[in-house]
Amino acid sequence: MNSAIVGIILVATFVTAAVSGVFGMAGGLILMGVLASYVPVATAMVLHGFIQLISNFLRAAFLAKHISWAITGRYALGIGGALIVLVMITWRPTQTMVFMLLGLTAMLVWIPKKLVEINVEKRFQAELCGFLVQTLNTLSGVAGPLLDLFFVKTELTRQTVVATKATTQVMAHAVKIAFWGFPLLAVLSDPGLQADARLPPLWMFAAVVPLSLLGTWLGGLVLDRMTDADFRTWTKWIVTATGVVYLARGLWLG
Repeated sequence: MNSAIVGIILVATFVTAAVSGVFGMAGGLILMGVLASYVPVATAMVLHGFIQLISNFLRAAFLAKHISWAITGRYALGIGGALIVLVMITWRPTQTMVFMLLGLTAMLVWIPKKLVEINVEKRFQAELCGFLVQTLNTLSGVAGPLLDLFFVKTELTRQTVVATKATTQVMAHAVKIAFWGFPLLAVLSDPGLQADARLPPLWMFAAVVPLSLLGTWLGGLVLDRMTDADFRTWTKWIVTATGVVYLARGLWLG
């Protein structure tokens, strides 16, 4: 991986950490598209999982007092069900399919909220959320808009929404790293295939931590100055614009 691509990834890490620090999901969607544009799908998934795990962990730590641990625990049960499905899946998406899935996932923000009867606070809803979000996140790389559908009708504050979603996504990205990482290890064990994986230098993984920390901190400052209404409106339009770009990219690659 050349230095220009490493630089792009590091800048994207900082910017998307700040975006996620404000909106809780748009940053991961943007970052996945950047990575999928420059490295193979498996490498993109592992890198995205690592960067987002760090970013979400820091975001959850900054907002720890706002986390709903009851919802998080029930969500984890849903992940267990998703793992059963994922271990039986041998299909892996191509780069074109990743962009299409990302674009379609982003469009979920336009589902009329009056038609949405799901609510993560209700009985069995957090478990269902964990199952569906984990499955989609593992296969497409991102599931923020789907996750958001389970939070739109809650009575939670924007801080609790961001903090709780970040906590659940630490678990989600850990699973994604394992799902894509084990096949990638087989590639890395073959010297002839290592160049095709296009992995970044090890120092880049260390550089991700302070960049995510700074971006998350700056995003948190913006979040504190937003209203709940502005939070939801800006999230919708940023995610939509990103989704349109990804659908166009997927159609062009196809």
